[in-house]
Amino acid sequence: MPHAFALSPHLDDAAFSCGGTLARFAQAGWEVTVCTAFTRSVASPSGFALSCQTDKGLPPDADYMAIRRHEDARACSALGALAVWLPLPEAPHRGYESARALFGSVRDDDAADHALASILADGPLAAPGPDLVLAPQAIGGHVDHVQAVRALRRALPPATPVLWWMDFPYAARRHTHPAEPFADEMARLPERRIIGDEASRLAACREYATQLGFQFGGEAGLVRALTTAGPRESVREHGPTCVPSSWLCA
Repeated sequence: MPHAFALSPHLDDAAFSCGGTLARFAQAGWEVTVCTAFTRSVASPSGFALSCQTDKGLPPDADYMAIRRHEDARACSALGALAVWLPLPEAPHRGYESARALFGSVRDDDAADHALASILADGPLAAPGPDLVLAPQAIGGHVDHVQAVRALRRALPPATPVLWWMDFPYAARRHTHPAEPFADEMARLPERRIIGDEASRLAACREYATQLGFQFGGEAGLVRALTTAGPRESVREHGPTCVPSSWLCA
């Protein structure tokens, strides 16, 4: 059975950005894994890190990441994928102390890319490795997305094909998050527009209840955003094609 491995920075990025594509691979008989990098629970958060959960309506004593991991398990089930969670902390727990900092430069003392690359190289990407990797382009410039791309580039076996997805919802909000730190290299890769399974993507995205109000103003806003985006999920393709022509649109 062929294996598709999606590296998601956060517990929602893969489903939001290419959930329909992941569902299609699962429906075609592939083993699909969604591996999320930054999922560690941190006891007694404070400052900006604490506000990142209280602004979602959660009390200060809630285990925010445990709640999110439960959401992710249900979302991955809706896609037909296996959820894997890596024990690395999100950026607010690594010294990024404001929303502006999250979309600024990577800190000189932030070694999350090295830690993630080591985990991937010794674990999920170790030989024989997956047949296909899906990963973010880091559109929007969120430091966790940037570090995920850096880590994957270090750990990825040379011949592995990659589909680099457009980070949603940031790709739809380029007026507020215009950064594209890897734009030049992505522009050199062919773009593919995959007709994803809309119903599965929506079902998965709905499971991230803690995020819907903050990101979309609620479930109705999510539905509007996905309807506007449509079923076509754009990716940049590196390496031999793994996408059947029947899945592609002009």
